Amino acid sequence: MMKKLLIAALTFCVFSAQANIIYDKSGVDEKDFIYDEYQCQELSQQVQKSHESRSALGSAAKGAAVGAIGSAIGGGSGSEGAKKGAGIGVALGLLGGAKDRKENEANYQAEKELVVKNCMSDRGYRVLN
Repeated sequence: MMKKLLIAALTFCVFSAQANIIYDKSGVDEKDFIYDEYQCQELSQQVQKSHESRSALGSAAKGAAVGAIGSAIGGGSGSEGAKKGAGIGVALGLLGGAKDRKENEANYQAEKELVVKNCMSDRGYRVLN
């Protein structure tokens, strides 16, 4: 009874986490499949998450420099242009950082899925997508 409960729990966890992978299960023992997929899932946890993103501070500094230069060329106050440029730079840095984090997460999930697909293929299963 405990073994069946464990298999059911593993099945739920594995299939809810990797619902995007389609396998040809013809002639496959379901218990072996669940066990193998679980092990491949565990291996995919070794994928490293990227934490690279744009810095709001770096963008502010660049924005300030561009604003100061643009304002100086236009004959205005460099410090006023730098303030505006810094504000715009901070806003762009925050927006860019959020976009980078979203892309990093998508890449992380895609790489984990690829590890599971490769692992299952190496174990003899046919991955259809």
